[in-house]
Amino acid sequence: MSHPTSASPGAPAAPPRTAPPTKHQLALMIWLCVFPTLTVINLTLGGWLRPMNPVLRTFVLATIAVPIVIYGLMPQLHKLRARMVTRGNAG
Repeated sequence: MSHPTSASPGAPAAPPRTAPPTKHQLALMIWLCVFPTLTVINLTLGGWLRPMNPVLRTFVLATIAVPIVIYGLMPQLHKLRARMVTRGNAG
């Protein structure tokens, strides 16, 4: 009887799984996404945001930046890190 997680002989090999990032790597990855995103949003919407109350301005920035970072940039950065880690382990 075959184990449910074992691959069948004709199935393509699964890509190697990389360990999750360390706290320091994750902090750097988040910074690399958040800083440029906030900079671009501030440069783009600065005139519109300037007259707002600081709390409302922060709310608007966070509402725009968080989805960009979480759904757009972080997945790409995780893929890049995985390629770098697997390339480093292969060599």
